[in-house]
Amino acid sequence: MELTFLGTSAGKPTKERNVSAMALQFEQDNKWYLFDCGEATQHQILRSRLSLGRLDTIFITHMHGDHYYGLPGLLSSKKLDTAFRPLRIYGPKGIKKFLDCTLDHSLENLGYVLTIIEFEADETYRFDRFDLKVLALEHSVESFAFSIKEDAITNKINEKKLREIGLEPSRLYGELQKGHSVTFQGKLLEPREYMLEPIPGRSVIIAGDNSRPDVLGASLEGLDLLVHEATYTQEAYDHLAVKVMHTTAKVLGETVERYHVKNLIATHINPRYNTKSDTGVELIHDEIRSLYTGRLFIANDLDVYRLGRDGTLKRVHTYKR
Repeated sequence: MELTFLGTSAGKPTKERNVSAMALQFEQDNKWYLFDCGEATQHQILRSRLSLGRLDTIFITHMHGDHYYGLPGLLSSKKLDTAFRPLRIYGPKGIKKFLDCTLDHSLENLGYVLTIIEFEADETYRFDRFDLKVLALEHSVESFAFSIKEDAITNKINEKKLREIGLEPSRLYGELQKGHSVTFQGKLLEPREYMLEPIPGRSVIIAGDNSRPDVLGASLEGLDLLVHEATYTQEAYDHLAVKVMHTTAKVLGETVERYHVKNLIATHINPRYNTKSDTGVELIHDEIRSLYTGRLFIANDLDVYRLGRDGTLKRVHTYKR
């Protein structure tokens, strides 16, 4: 499972970070999924290894512009690329009205099937390799997280055991994988006797803007990976003249430690944390690290992370400017 961060800034783009967007891919799959689509997401896709023609589904966390203003341009470019694969968009109430208005007034004829689904909290959707549940968050507008539970692998052949009885790889392996009994050298082989134990699917939550990570509650317990905003350090947030409904690094660190989250990627970084100022992104990192003992990364634009079946998270690609 790979995650490509296409935008990691909070509120507005900077020279170092674009606004929110992230891609998710599964191993040996010919499609990918996009979570949020801030302005200029299509530019970021061009700088990545992703192909717009293989985009299957878009999920929008909430109706703040830095999370969905990139949709009209992306949808139009998909047509210009002659990428006519059908596309689905899942979003909160209002996303259909926005897109209908934009496409109607621009006289855009997409040339492919676009399906728009407006969801509610606690709804569950089934996809090829995972189930997705919509979870409510706390923000200044309705905001949501997407809880992804990957299917377990249940059809792995115990090749070693089969070789021990003299059965080399053949079409009989395929029959056993399908759950069919087979006969070998006069002996009936039952599938359950020659299958490995199921490999559990990975669990991931990709969250939109949220002032209280603990609102996710039991969904966080033992989670393989949480992708969540860490917009401010606690000190910076405490000194804001006008409080906003965002998470601080301190609150995020306390929450993921309490619920034993295995891996955390923090994103949605306020523009004040940059390489040109005295307040670098390491302040976010260090505040979380002081409270959290799991694997921690602060996402940068065009970073690629791989979450293994064993729950190990690695950064496998960093974009060089």
